[in-house]
Amino acid sequence: MRVLGIDCGTEWTGYGVVQTDARSELQAVAHGAIHLLKRDSLPHRLTIVYTRLMELMAEHQPDVVAVEEVFHAANTKTALKLGQVRGVALLAAATCKLPIAEYAPLAVKSAVSGYGMADKQQVQFMVTRLLHLSAPPESMDASDALAIAICHLHHAQTALAQGVPAKPFSSAAKKLRKPSNESDPLVVK
Repeated sequence: MRVLGIDCGTEWTGYGVVQTDARSELQAVAHGAIHLLKRDSLPHRLTIVYTRLMELMAEHQPDVVAVEEVFHAANTKTALKLGQVRGVALLAAATCKLPIAEYAPLAVKSAVSGYGMADKQQVQFMVTRLLHLSAPPESMDASDALAIAICHLHHAQTALAQGVPAKPFSSAAKKLRKPSNESDPLVVK
């Protein structure tokens, strides 16, 4: 399974592609961050995120896209902008007809570090270890995106081992699905 993890941000949007091999070993495929300039208009920044994510999905052909769920922010204006970036990420995945899994930040941190209140440095350290990277990702946003992808792979592997369906698709993807009588990877049966 190959997962594209996305860490949405208003200045930097991190991405990380992680896959499992035949022995269920985690492998980093690609990671980085999309830089958004504050001086650019919000519509222009959203276009950049959408275009780059579409390119990444075409290049890396993930089986699923994983993103963090919305969290509560102290600054309402920032939270709204973050929600718009997140909406663009969900739209890009749905446009590519990819399933979308959403995880709370606490679940992501727990999946990679064993501690839901881990700080960004602890998450980056564990991502580097779990993926056997020679050096930590340069961007914390890329580390977070890799952690989101790892979280989904851990949840999917656990579900498979227990014989239960993996985490359900997000409501954003459900609304964009084709009728269930068509063969479509987004349709939950």
